[in-house]
Amino acid sequence: MSRTPGKHGNLREKLDGNELDLSLSDISEVPVRELAALPKATILDLSCNKLTIIPEEFCSLIHIVRLDLSKNQLVQLPSEFGRLINLQHLDLLQNRLAVLPITFSQLKNLKWLDLKDNPLNPTLSKAAGDCLDEKQCKECAQRVLQHMQSLQLEHDKEMQHKLLLDQERKQKQEAEQRMKEEKERALRKRKKQQQKERRRRDYNALQAAQKESKKKTEQQHTDNHKAAPNPKQKRQYKRQSWLRIIACIILFLSMIPLCAVAVCHLTELKNHTVCTRVNTVYKETLSVLHSNPVLERFLQVTPS
Repeated sequence: MSRTPGKHGNLREKLDGNELDLSLSDISEVPVRELAALPKATILDLSCNKLTIIPEEFCSLIHIVRLDLSKNQLVQLPSEFGRLINLQHLDLLQNRLAVLPITFSQLKNLKWLDLKDNPLNPTLSKAAGDCLDEKQCKECAQRVLQHMQSLQLEHDKEMQHKLLLDQERKQKQEAEQRMKEEKERALRKRKKQQQKERRRRDYNALQAAQKESKKKTEQQHTDNHKAAPNPKQKRQYKRQSWLRIIACIILFLSMIPLCAVAVCHLTELKNHTVCTRVNTVYKETLSVLHSNPVLERFLQVTPS
């Protein structure tokens, strides 16, 4: 069963000067917190354990100068591994590493490196070389650093290109957003103008209707004022009305004898007793009228 040193006291007991040997300890996790409490341990040996990953927190142990991680089961190193800026000696023999993190290029002080017996990708494997002796391991560190720096440069270019693309995309989106907002503002302005014109037309129509209504009211008031007679006119109208009625009655009553004269004078009833009397009265009346020269001229057209 794997185990991890959990107490500062246990690690301090293994500390020899500036060297801390945790090899062959059957550990599967790196005791980062305990190691951080031992800044004097600049040489750290974690070889021959069961480590599969190194936690990101491990990269804060920048006091480490020499690190041995050989003969573990590491499949990758932490992405911020380049923060170990004081690291000079690194042993990664017999792990399961295929690539190194881009930040590896920041290990400016690295002088010695062993990557043998790892399933490295062809490009990294070519840069690492054989590393069969001290000289080759030093050359491995130099070549791998150059290789990782070139990858870092390419990565930076890609990130810069991606950043430019993101900026262009963002600018395009902002331009589209501004255009959209301008269209919306223009649409709102046009709608507002249309509403204003509609309200103005309604206002003008209302004003015209009120003016026409006022005009009609004033005209009606004027007509009513003209049509309303004063008391004197009312009495005169009443007197004239009675005179008309009396004239009509007189005219009606005068028509009766005229009709009787016409009937008795022009029809076969002229020999009737009543008509004889009527005709006598008629002749006497004519005689009186003939005495007036004016009326005589008028009566000449009337048959005797």
